[in-house]
Amino acid sequence: MTQSNHRDPSQKHLSTATELHRSDVSTGDRRPAEMEMERVLGTTPFRMALDASGAGIAHWKHDPLHDVVEPMTHHVIMAHNGVVQRMERRSGGSVAFGTFRPGVLVIIPEGSSSRWDIPKPVDVVQLYLPHATLQRVADEAHIATPIDLVERTAYPDPIISRLLLSAADAPSSNEALDRLFGQQLTDLLATRLLADHTGVPNPVQPIVGGLSPKVLQRAIGRLRSDSDTDVSLATLAADAGLSRFHFCRAFKESTGLSPHAWLRQYRLEQAMTMLRDTDEAVVSVAMALGYTSQTAFAAAFRRLTGETPSDWRRRSQVPQSRCKDVNRSGAAANAVR
Repeated sequence: MTQSNHRDPSQKHLSTATELHRSDVSTGDRRPAEMEMERVLGTTPFRMALDASGAGIAHWKHDPLHDVVEPMTHHVIMAHNGVVQRMERRSGGSVAFGTFRPGVLVIIPEGSSSRWDIPKPVDVVQLYLPHATLQRVADEAHIATPIDLVERTAYPDPIISRLLLSAADAPSSNEALDRLFGQQLTDLLATRLLADHTGVPNPVQPIVGGLSPKVLQRAIGRLRSDSDTDVSLATLAADAGLSRFHFCRAFKESTGLSPHAWLRQYRLEQAMTMLRDTDEAVVSVAMALGYTSQTAFAAAFRRLTGETPSDWRRRSQVPQSRCKDVNRSGAAANAVR
């Protein structure tokens, strides 16, 4: 994608001005990202999922913006999902111009402040990332170089943009799946940010080999558990004696799937078994598997199979009915003989 992104007089000038502006603001005067965004955007998010630290994803649809974003306690990374439009960002004495379009990022490092002029309505997905999370991922990946994020204005990065936008459609209304997905996505995005947006290339150290059979069996046992605590990424990693970063890589090396993808596949197989082998209502199957509604379960089931649960049940049970008819016919024929 082509991208116009000019700074006056230079990228270095803007970064220096931003750092000076950040140092003038004490940590105690900063707002959590979701609070500052709600204030400056004048609306509530279309969807938001945050953990106890304030880390998470928010999807906003807001009107044109001509205001100052004050310092925040989180790094904020934004991916644009709306109409293509030019925008302007002023930080200290410098100005950055850019074009919002799919495939570009905005990065607001924690503690920085800038004025934004965006002339049209905006559809944007935001990641709120505590610096402690970024530091943890850096430590787990054995990244020793400085991890200060670089301020970006409509900067081309189709990979992070696509990952972040995918989060807008990810919620499945299944608490265990959604939590595990959010934890994995946050760590993955943090890893990509460390590699590409800290000003210094940071190669991630590869992990060799998967989990031992005993550790893998224990992890799968936890994933199969009905306990929400058991399926948290932190619990799985701690039980394996690994960091979250290395656990996810080792688990995928062993199974071919991430923990979230494995759990989603396992729940799908449970659903298929219940739909095929029992007369439980679809809503009962949904509740048994942790979905908050039949609609959410049906949407998740259809995304993975291409069919609704009811359609899949009818199709899967037809061969069984025919087999019974054939067996009855055979028995009758034998009786006649």
